[in-house]
Amino acid sequence: MPGGISDLDKNRALEQWLEWQLRRVKGRIRELEISEQQEQRRREQAHAALRWKIQPQRSSSAALVHRGDCALYPAQGGFLDREEAAIALAEPDIEPCQICRPETGLVGG
Repeated sequence: MPGGISDLDKNRALEQWLEWQLRRVKGRIRELEISEQQEQRRREQAHAALRWKIQPQRSSSAALVHRGDCALYPAQGGFLDREEAAIALAEPDIEPCQICRPETGLVGG
């Protein structure tokens, strides 16, 4: 077609536009994945804050009870529930962490 846009040029333009759209969609997917990962970490931290953990006794110190989200003892498993943490804190050879103060989470449960 003289003076007009050829089918080949139209398809090349369409290809470029579709590639641009695909880049935008892939970028949005990356943003959503990051957001979802951050939300999952927030949920895990909130859940850990409602649990407790015991740091085993060392030769020079007593065993310690920590809140589940205490960074001083970053255990990934072996969490205690409220009742178990209260029982552990009642033991004479187990002390509360002086940083995260796990006993405050047990009051009024």
